[in-house]
Amino acid sequence: MGLVFRLAAFFFAAALSAQVSFFPLRDVRAGMKGVGRTVFAGSRVEEFQVEVLGVLENAGPKQAVILMRLSGPAMDRAGVLQGMSGSPVFLDGRLAGAVALAFPFSKEPICGVRPIEEMVRVAERSPVKPARAAITPWDRDLIRPAPDRAAAAFGESRLVEIATPVSFSGLTARTLEQFAPELRALGLEPRQGVTGGGAADARMGDPKALAPGAMISAQLLSGDMIVAADGTVTHIEGRRFYAFGHRFLGIGSTELPIARAEVLTLLPSIATSFKISTARETMGSITEDRSTGVAGELGRRARTVPLEISITPRGSRAAASRYRMQMVSDSVLSPLLVQMATFSAIDATERSVGSSSFILRGQIRFRAPTPPARVDNMFSGDVSVGLQASLGVASPLAFALQSGFDSLRLSGVTLEIESIPEKKQMQIDQVWTRRREVRPGERVELVVSLSGDNGSEQVRRVSYLVPAGASAGPLYFTVADAMTTNLTEYRQLLTAPPRSAEQVLSILNGLRGNTKGYVRVWRPDAGFQVQGEDLPSAPPSLAMILSRVAGAPSGRGSKLAELEFSAPDAVVSGAKTIQVEVKDR
Repeated sequence: MGLVFRLAAFFFAAALSAQVSFFPLRDVRAGMKGVGRTVFAGSRVEEFQVEVLGVLENAGPKQAVILMRLSGPAMDRAGVLQGMSGSPVFLDGRLAGAVALAFPFSKEPICGVRPIEEMVRVAERSPVKPARAAITPWDRDLIRPAPDRAAAAFGESRLVEIATPVSFSGLTARTLEQFAPELRALGLEPRQGVTGGGAADARMGDPKALAPGAMISAQLLSGDMIVAADGTVTHIEGRRFYAFGHRFLGIGSTELPIARAEVLTLLPSIATSFKISTARETMGSITEDRSTGVAGELGRRARTVPLEISITPRGSRAAASRYRMQMVSDSVLSPLLVQMATFSAIDATERSVGSSSFILRGQIRFRAPTPPARVDNMFSGDVSVGLQASLGVASPLAFALQSGFDSLRLSGVTLEIESIPEKKQMQIDQVWTRRREVRPGERVELVVSLSGDNGSEQVRRVSYLVPAGASAGPLYFTVADAMTTNLTEYRQLLTAPPRSAEQVLSILNGLRGNTKGYVRVWRPDAGFQVQGEDLPSAPPSLAMILSRVAGAPSGRGSKLAELEFSAPDAVVSGAKTIQVEVKDR
C-alpha cells in the first residue's frame, strides 16, 4: 500500500504541475500568506508556511525578489537550508516563485523568493557560444573570478544566493580542503562525507516520479569518485523542468545529468544548515544555467565522458590503483574535476609531505577526427608535488576546452601515473664555454653543470655551429628548464589566443617536457611571432608589415636555434644565460 500511495502522490503532483497557474509579481503584497514545498526526509514533498514581507525591486538587473518569512517545524529548527534552492512557493494556490536567497547568519528563516516569471525566461534564452578565455597551458588559476552572488545589500547584511551544497564521495578529505576555495568561487559549498555515497542508477527513471518540491542532484562526477550538487525542482511543464531559482554555475547552455535525490536527514548549523542526501535514479539533464535559475529536460540523457586514472608505485609489487569515472563535458568543470580526481588518486596512496616524484603519461581525447593531446611529463619536489602533477593535466585541458573551438569537444581522459618516493630533480648550476669569441662557420661548445641532492652532479655538453653568414655582434645562449622555455616561446598567448583548433593542439603537443633542458640560441634583434611561428631577424620592409599585422616585436630577441639535453629520470630546473661574441673574418 505504501508504494501505491507514493506513486499515486507523484502522479497527482505531476498532474497538478501541468495545470498550475502563476501568481503575478505585480499582485504580490506584504502580509500575504501561502505555502512552500520541499523534501525534509526521504522523497516525500512536504509543505511549510510562508508570509510575504515585501518586494525588493531592482535587486538585480531588471530582477525583483520577494522577501518572505518561512515557518514550520523544520524551518523553526534549522532555518533556510542549503539544498532548498528552487523550493516552490504558492500564494492563493498559484505558483509565485522559488526559494533562492537568504541572509547568512540570520536568526530568523527569512529568504528571498525568485519570481516564477523570471525563472521561465531561462528556457527562452538562445544558446551562447562560450567566450574564448585568455588562459595558457600552464595556467595555475583555472577558475576565473565568479560573479558576486549578492542580490541585495542592507548595510552590513547581504541577501545572497543560497550556496549549492556539493557532496563528495570517494575523494580524500585533503582534496576537499585543497579545492574548497575554487568551489566556493563558483558558488558551490563543498561537503565531505555528508552523502549516502552511492552512485545514481544509470537507468533513466520515470519522469512522472519527479514533482515540484522534489530534490534533484546534478551528477558532475560519478563512478569510483562522486561529486554531486543538490537543489530542488520548482516547476514542471511536460518534460521541461525549472529548478534552483538562481544560477548553478552561470555557464549558460550546458548539458549536466541530474538524478532524483532522497534526503537522509537535516543538519541544523549556526553558520548554514543543509540537507544530507543521496542520489537515486537518473532523471534527465540540465540544459540551461542562467542567473535566475536552471532549466532542463526530463528523460534526456546528458553526454558524459570517461575519466580513467591509474597510479603505480615504482618498485612495489602492489597492483596499480585504478579509478574509472564518468564526468560532465564542460569547459570550466571538466578541468577542475580532472585536477581534483588526479590529486585525490595521488593523495590516497602517496605521501603528502616530503620528497616525491610523479611521472604522468596519457591522452586527452577529442571527438574524431581531431587527434588527441598527449600528456607526458614528470614532477618532483619536497612539497605540493601532487598538486603540481594534477595541474600538469588540468591546465592543458582547460587551455583546449576554453579556446572556444567546436572541434575540441572532449571525449575522454586517460592518465597513468608512476610514483617515486624520492626527489628526482637536477638544478642548472653553471653554464660555460671555453671560447668567448667565435667566427662564422665555427662551433660553440657549451658545458652545462647540473647539481642534485646529496652533492650529486652531472655534466651535459651541447654544440652549436655558428652559421657561415652570421653577422658580427653578441650571440646569447639561454639554458633553461621546460617551464621557462615554454613561457618564453608562447608569451604571445597572454594577449593573442590561438586562431584554430590545429594551432591549439600544436601548442599542447609541442610543450617541452620537464626531464630535459633547453638551449635557446638568440640575438637581441627584433623578432616576431605569427600564429605561433618564429620569424627572426626580419628585414626592415617585412618588419614594418609585421608590426602592423602581428603587433609589436616579441621583446625576447630573435631566436636562431633551439638545442636540448636530457637528464634521464629527473626533472631539470633553473635557467642561466651566457654571451659569446661573433667576430668578422
